Amino acid sequence: MSAPAAEPARPREQQQRERARWIAVDWSELPGWGEDRAAELWPALRAGCARPAPGWAELCAKALLMSGPADDQEALLWLMQHLRPWRIESLDGEAQGLLTGYFEPELIARRQPQAGFQVPVLAAPPDLNQRRPYYTRRQIDSEPLKSRMRALVYIEDPIDLQVLQLQGSGRVRVDDEDGGRPRWLRMAFAGHNEQPLQPLGPALAAMGEWKDGPAAPRAAVRDWARRNPARLNELLWSNPRYVFFREEPLSDLGMGPRGAQGVPLTPGRSIAVDKASIPYGTPVWLDAGAPLRRLAMAQDSGSAIVGAVRADFFWGWGAEAEAQALRTKQPLRLWALWPRP
Repeated sequence: MSAPAAEPARPREQQQRERARWIAVDWSELPGWGEDRAAELWPALRAGCARPAPGWAELCAKALLMSGPADDQEALLWLMQHLRPWRIESLDGEAQGLLTGYFEPELIARRQPQAGFQVPVLAAPPDLNQRRPYYTRRQIDSEPLKSRMRALVYIEDPIDLQVLQLQGSGRVRVDDEDGGRPRWLRMAFAGHNEQPLQPLGPALAAMGEWKDGPAAPRAAVRDWARRNPARLNELLWSNPRYVFFREEPLSDLGMGPRGAQGVPLTPGRSIAVDKASIPYGTPVWLDAGAPLRRLAMAQDSGSAIVGAVRADFFWGWGAEAEAQALRTKQPLRLWALWPRP
């Protein structure tokens, strides 16, 4: 007697986003689920609930009333009770993408130009939104346009300026105001000139000055700049993108910059995503291999963060965060955790 035929597998429920498809899965399909310090997500989750994603208002109200989970197990149980996991893939079915990292630079600055501090961090000009695309980096750096721009502070190194612009925000310690007492400020993103982005590492390789890969590491870029001061502008101007900033007070040194969701980012728990694939305020489970299997909140975006399975991991600020961010470039899988109907 022949065995009964197996029932065909039920088609999985799907959600369609502008640049992604979400496939309903079981919790058991999330690699490493249950091994993360899940309670650490709560500060980022509560921050995101200050500006909840569509469909999250009721659940965010519950989360904000909680004092926080007592431990990781309670945090996991709460998430599993209220949320449902969805595997994220591209519209053509690709479920693997890329994880990179970013950070908030810390720089020394002066209010006025002086010896050693000649590189301006510029405020957004009044006509930025009237001319699209706006002037290129070379044009902005040149007279007479340069003299019409307003500098917020002056820093030492033009490469540090491009790092600041690439990261989108940074902390500066101003030492020459208020009677000489140092004061920390945040340079927050205020817009860019809508010109193409060309990071300096790939630019140096394109100039034929780096032969060991498609992009020179940051240390090699700095070393080349020290050895070739007469060609520095050639390198800098190869990146036409220019980012402008606004000044914000930094009274709490433990608070991250505001991401695109409009809430402060949490080191190790906030990521930048493509909002056409994952709405801001969505918890996600990310798998970039051990030890980067963890919960995070989609709370920011970036011009290079495009695609369904694409994320930029916020490491925090300072030298250690910079080192971690520069090391982060690995294959990624993502699962969105969305409220149950």
